[in-house]
Amino acid sequence: MTNKQHIIDRFFSYIKIDTQSDPKSTTTPSTEKQWDLANQLVEELKQIGLEEVSIDENAYVMATLPANVAHDVPVIGFISHFDTTPDFSGTNVNPQIIENYDGKDIVLNKDKHIVLSPDYFEDLTQYKGQTLITTDGTTLLGADDKAGITEIITAMEYLIDNPDIPHGKIRICFTPDEEIGRGAHKFDVEKFGAEWAYTMDGSQIGELEYENFNAAQAVVKVEGKSVHPGYAKDKMVNSMYIAQDFINSLPRLETPEHTEGRQGFFHLTSIKGDVEETILEYIIRDHEKEHFEARKQMMQDLVSEICSQYERECISIEITDQYYNMREKVEPVMHIVDLAQKAMEEVNVKPIIKPIRGGTDGAQLSFKGLPCPNIFAGGHNFHGKYEYVPVESMQKAAEVIVKLAELTASKYEES
Repeated sequence: MTNKQHIIDRFFSYIKIDTQSDPKSTTTPSTEKQWDLANQLVEELKQIGLEEVSIDENAYVMATLPANVAHDVPVIGFISHFDTTPDFSGTNVNPQIIENYDGKDIVLNKDKHIVLSPDYFEDLTQYKGQTLITTDGTTLLGADDKAGITEIITAMEYLIDNPDIPHGKIRICFTPDEEIGRGAHKFDVEKFGAEWAYTMDGSQIGELEYENFNAAQAVVKVEGKSVHPGYAKDKMVNSMYIAQDFINSLPRLETPEHTEGRQGFFHLTSIKGDVEETILEYIIRDHEKEHFEARKQMMQDLVSEICSQYERECISIEITDQYYNMREKVEPVMHIVDLAQKAMEEVNVKPIIKPIRGGTDGAQLSFKGLPCPNIFAGGHNFHGKYEYVPVESMQKAAEVIVKLAELTASKYEES
């Protein structure tokens, strides 16, 4: 469909710009440098011929491809984020192109002995013979989610250049701060004006997701009593030992490193403590709402039990829900998932329907009234130096977008 070099050039122009977000910032976007790519995207969208191109005070970029059919078609949307994770450097990205990948180890950085190996990253084997874009071993790549942006703009450009392909009105949006959980916070659903949308933010080719974790954060505070250790008998209460009791009382095998698929977990993300006070930070995850609520209750019950053992309020917990499983919002409109599945099949991509073991802007948007399943963008090993993306996967993702637009128009012509 689209020239391979054209996609590579477009993708490179995005990943060269550092757009790392910052969870400690209170502004939107959380870093000034995100404006650099946001403003570049505005100009590019105008150049390729999209209409109603806008950027708001929070750097949300929106644009419209008008319908080219006379019958009524629901407005659909495509969304990607332009920030990259704060977990790993996105400065001075130096991508490498591996033509006709031979299925063997890829040396990312000879000097630092950094190797991308199919022995460890088994997904590599399915891309033998394809063109891979990798890092140089010193930064992330930025395919999460600049691959998604590349695919959306490429698909819009293709539809503009091929007006014989029927489609309804299409809205697109590029957002800041998704990587720090704020991508949907200031998303203007009413202004966007779509009946439903798709985030192009999944991983391997074929992924189609409409379920994600229910998520909460828990902060556990333990209060001890610090006295001189030489005179501590029956007086000192070491908060770190109480915290250890709490940690060890949760199911040890229900942690990220021991779970997969639909299995939920408790994840201890931080410990800060001394004798007087210890603070534990957890994230709680589960796909099933009933199990999610049970996990939160288990932690609250454990706090009460420990307090009763010490006969005082020595430990407290504050639990804050973060987001919910979008399945309950998408299932009533499952035709939007069916359309995506059919689009993949018609461009010879095998759909892989599975729950997301994480969150997505689509989850928050679904609860804001914009049902929003997630489609593959093609990248692998996000948030680190082993990140890579096959160019052919990006090409196929763009084809899926085009086919989705066409199928939606034909579906509503029939009805």
